[in-house]
Amino acid sequence: MTKNKYLFPFIMITSLFFMWGFAYGLLDVLNKHFQEALDITKTRSTLLQAAYFGAYFLVALPAGMFMNKYGYKKGIIMGLLLYAVGAFLFYPAAEQASFNSFLLALFILASGLACLETAANPYVTVLGSPETSATRLNLSQCFNGVGSFLGPIIASYLFFGESNSSGGSNLDSVKLIYVIIGILVLLVVGVFLKIKLPEIKESEIVSSSELNKRPLFSHSNFVLGIVAQFFYVAAQVGIATLFINYCTESGVKLDNATAAKLLSGGLILFTAGRFVGTALMRVFEPNKLLALYAVINVLLCGVVMLNDGWISIYALMALFFFMSIMFPTIFALSIKDLGQHTKKASSFIIMSIVGGALVPYVMGSVADHYSTPISYIVPLICFVVVFLYGLQGYKVKKSIKYNLNNNEEILPNAGLDTQR
Repeated sequence: MTKNKYLFPFIMITSLFFMWGFAYGLLDVLNKHFQEALDITKTRSTLLQAAYFGAYFLVALPAGMFMNKYGYKKGIIMGLLLYAVGAFLFYPAAEQASFNSFLLALFILASGLACLETAANPYVTVLGSPETSATRLNLSQCFNGVGSFLGPIIASYLFFGESNSSGGSNLDSVKLIYVIIGILVLLVVGVFLKIKLPEIKESEIVSSSELNKRPLFSHSNFVLGIVAQFFYVAAQVGIATLFINYCTESGVKLDNATAAKLLSGGLILFTAGRFVGTALMRVFEPNKLLALYAVINVLLCGVVMLNDGWISIYALMALFFFMSIMFPTIFALSIKDLGQHTKKASSFIIMSIVGGALVPYVMGSVADHYSTPISYIVPLICFVVVFLYGLQGYKVKKSIKYNLNNNEEILPNAGLDTQR
């Protein structure tokens, strides 16, 4: 899967996936904790997602430009430093019990994660054969899933444990966990400062010199991939954001701590799904698996909307398993054969994560005005878009030629698509 000379860099970069997975895993538990600790509405609590994923939108393109000039390694170090600064700022935010200060801290932390994702996702895809890029990225993303499910498990004890059961005003647990995160991230910075990471020339591994020369936005798999990724992340974030609310309002008498543990169970399924998906991609084409999983999730969202007690809760948890392969698979299909444009394209795809900032706010509004189960119609629509990308939008078109002086199309022939 990865050449021997790339094995150590692959392992080191994969460790970063765990780090931002853990940060994301904490985020959805913070929503419910802050609703009670700071007395805010469900709609306002989704501003956490707006700050987190809004940072991705604003920072990804500058991060890509930085890496184009200075390389992947310096981009990773810059991301880790911002991650640490944001984590440490949670301490004064908790001291002030200020939701706005938490939003600022989270924005800075997420700016660091945006740098890491802009670097790590494409870097993994070029550390080996282009044919196995989707499988390789899914494997790295497995460890993102490990971090994602550990976050809610730890948070369920720290935020909703017995020491915090008397009321919502205690934010000491928030201070503790984020200070520890900041210290650990700084240790990782020290490791990356000492190791060597090979710089890969993406233009040397593209399957066609014509594809390498074409303008970035003439690659339809990339353009449609941005759209698909926007809606996928919107679905993933929205599902997790209101997960605890859904469980506690379902009528089966679940408390916050139990609901947080169920969220961890969903994220365990998410992680298991990535390992299973990585194995299945050795047999099935990634786009076909993507389309199949999207259809299954459309059906599961329908069951969630029925609000039928435990059956709907189990369907809600099952969504995580079938979401598992979507982000890395869409990402790999989107940047396939982009050559010299790979870093820049990665920035735009990471920017599309802004779907996680915008759409959960819509979902929260639907939940406040109607009900939490009805709000799951939003991710249902999102999965329809993902299905269409897996069915048709992923294709790399090799037959279009351009006048490279003015980027005008001079020989259209859309009939010769190549598929993974």
